[in-house]
This record gives sequence, structure tokens and C-alpha cells, in this order.
Amino acid sequence: MVCRIRAWLTEVSRLTRGIDRIVFEEVRAHAGTDAAHIYGGFLAHLTAWCEEQELPYQGVPVGTIKRFATGKGNAGKDAVIAAIKARGFHPTDDNEADALAILLWAIDAQGGAA
Repeated sequence: MVCRIRAWLTEVSRLTRGIDRIVFEEVRAHAGTDAAHIYGGFLAHLTAWCEEQELPYQGVPVGTIKRFATGKGNAGKDAVIAAIKARGFHPTDDNEADALAILLWAIDAQGGAA
């Protein structure tokens, strides 16, 4: 049986010019045991896939993402959305705003190269 997350990563890589690296939200606190187990499973598949592809990968703590986007490491979802909108993006929800914040953080951390 093929893991769907690994199949999806392979498909994204195939449909684009390839993936250079993966940067993801590193969640350290979970709503419960099930959430922690699910996150651990996704993280295991993600890291294994990246290792197989010889791709660099990096988790970024939630507070780091919020601090980068808003200046406050404990900013709420609305503040992150507002900060991303102020940069000219139009996220449809907090998840998209977080994804854009991670992308912008990764570009900035790499010195402006995506």
C-alpha cells in the first residue's frame, strides 16, 4: 500500500520543476494524543521521503512563523492573516496565511532566494 502523503509529494515533484527543499510548520504542542500521533506519522513519512530524495527539509516552530509575520510570537490567527494581507496576498483562511508566512520566512532565511 502506498502512503498517500508520499504519493502526493512525488506527484507534486513530478508536476513541477521539482522540489528544492521542504519547509514545514513544526508543531510542538498538540490538542491531544491522537493529534500528536497523526503529526508524528506525517512527519515520519515526510522526513523519510525527503531523505530518499536527498532533499533538505526543515521544521519551523509556530512562534517563529508568527513572530516573522507579525512581530509577535504569540499572535493570533487574525493577526497573521492581516499581516499576510498587508504584504499583498489574499489568503482564504488561517492555514493559507500560515503557509504563505512559512514561504516568506524560508525565502528570507535563505537570503532572498526561493
